Amino acid sequence: MRSPMPTSISTLPVTYRNRLLELAEKVNHPEETRLFTEGGRADKFWIVRSGAVSLQIRVPGRRPADIDDLGTGDLVGWSWLYPPFRWQLDAVATTPVRTYEFDARNVRMLMDADLAFGCAVANWVGQILAGRLQATRVRLLDLYAPHGSGSAV
Repeated sequence: MRSPMPTSISTLPVTYRNRLLELAEKVNHPEETRLFTEGGRADKFWIVRSGAVSLQIRVPGRRPADIDDLGTGDLVGWSWLYPPFRWQLDAVATTPVRTYEFDARNVRMLMDADLAFGCAVANWVGQILAGRLQATRVRLLDLYAPHGSGSAV
């Protein structure tokens, strides 16, 4: 399932995209690697270079529910931008994944130092967050609402 809103780094204006990528470290993750866990400290985030990552929500008494699937160019993680800097979901590599990894504190410091950059990144993450919220809503309706009661949005 793909989010209804754009999630790709390509939607960030090229000047700011290049500036952000200057802060990246290339990191590879084997299949089934947990990038983050709900409630954990959100001190990093990733952009997928290749592979797939599943966003999951914990449901008491059930297996985690897959909320969204992320792929090449997608941002993995937004909780690093907003206090209290705690992950709201789980993220698991469903294939081997190559990423750009970012230190959240360094990115926030650059955002504070360059307000135009900060505004562009915050707007980009906000658009992604809006799309992920909608995807979560639709997916939870698909999983838990009575048949035929909510898929038409």
